[in-house]
Parts: sequence; C-alpha cells; structure tokens
Amino acid sequence: MSDAMAVRIEREGAGQGGVGWIVLNRPDQINAINDDIRRGVPAALAELEADPDIRVIVIRGEGPRGFCAGADIKERREAETSLQVRRRMQGSRWIESLDRLEKPVIAAIHGYCMGGGMELALACDIRFVSPDVVLALPETGLGLIPGGGGTQRLPRVVGPGRALDLLLTGGRVGAEEAKAMGLVTRVATSATTMIDEVRALAQQIAAKPPVATAYAKQAARAALQLDLKSGLDLELDLFALLAPMHDVKEAALAFREKRTPKFSGL
Repeated sequence: MSDAMAVRIEREGAGQGGVGWIVLNRPDQINAINDDIRRGVPAALAELEADPDIRVIVIRGEGPRGFCAGADIKERREAETSLQVRRRMQGSRWIESLDRLEKPVIAAIHGYCMGGGMELALACDIRFVSPDVVLALPETGLGLIPGGGGTQRLPRVVGPGRALDLLLTGGRVGAEEAKAMGLVTRVATSATTMIDEVRALAQQIAAKPPVATAYAKQAARAALQLDLKSGLDLELDLFALLAPMHDVKEAALAFREKRTPKFSGL
C-alpha cells in the first residue's frame, strides 16, 4: 500500500476558514500503523499547515472498527540490537510532527484507539470521541513501554497517578471514564453523529481569527513547560502582538454592525 493510499487528505470549505481532514486509511487492519502511515501523516500535516485556506486539521480513522489499533505487528522487526532500535525510532519520530504545528488539530476517535493510535491522539489539541471508543496503552503487557510519547504526554494530560495506572495495567478506558479523567475533551452524542459533531466544532474554531487561535495554542502549550512568570510574560507578548491587528478591529466593527465578522488573519 502506498503512502497516498494509507493516508488520505480531504478538504472542506471553500476559501479561508476551511477544514482539512487527515484520514488513516487502512480499515482492514483497523488503521494499524505501518511505515506508510509514519511517512504519510507528517507529510499530510505539513501540506495542510502550509495551506492558507485551511485553519483547522482533523485526524480520523477510516472504517467502522476504530481510529487506530496501534503498530502493525506484521512489521515488527526481529533480531535488532538496542542501538539499532534507537537509531530507527530516532529517525522516525513522526508523532512529534504535531508539536510543530500552529493550526489546531482535533482527533476524531471511534472504536479502538490503542497503543500508537492513542499516542497519536494524545499529541492532538482536542480529543473528540465516539461513545464506543476503547482507549489503551497495552505495551507493558508485551514487555515494552510506549515509544511514541505515551509516557510523557499522558501524565501531562491526566496527571502522573492516573497515567501510571493506565501504563502499568494496560487497562482499557471507555468514553465516559476517559472524559471524567480529562483524557478526552468531548464525547459525541452517538457513533453515527460523531463526524458531524466534530465537523461543527472544527468549523466553529475555523471561523475565529487564525492568528489568535495560533497564539492561544502556543501560549497554552507553553504553560506545560514554563514557570508561571515566564508564561505570563509570553501571554502578554502575544496579546500585544494581536492588539493592533486588523482582525481585532473587524471583530469590534462586526459586533457594532450586528453581522458575522470576516477574519483575514491580518
């Protein structure tokens, strides 16, 4: 299967304010991660990040069974030394491509979301799940640990205690439990309406001034790394950069004129 087939790009919305969809397209394998997906996802992210008409990116899995079942065990390499494994994985830290994006990224998750699939979702800004979702990091049961950021991102999302519970047991988590612990942001009304609900959320965000959404994302993500004083300084710097922009004036004018604002990113 080629990169183009394993990862598909879809675009919605003409002109500015569009939504770009990245589709993991290996439904017969529950979109298990192979080298095509490892190469295809960063390439698709880069393409949509560079597209001025796209303001929000959504990642979803094709087929009814799930978002992503994790690594494709058919591609497991045998007889590698620790050094060989480290070199190979260091050269393919594909999930980290999400960390370099300015545009908001939503993970639309249904069915199975396991291992590397959950690590991919953890790197997204918003996790929107179907009621049928099953999330897990089962690697310790295979004699491994998560290798795509799971041990680092999960504690930042749910706290170290809950993260260790999931990491050590490999336990599976459903939609409502995941929402209660803060692992996911939203739960769809039903499996059949999830994509429409995700689309509505993406369109709502895409309608906002794009520089403001990028700066909000930058500041919120930096909060995980910076001390409070440095974070407040960054927030003030970004606020000051936004204040004289045309989109701020357009928002105020549209409010006075009782019309929908048209944001240009200027």
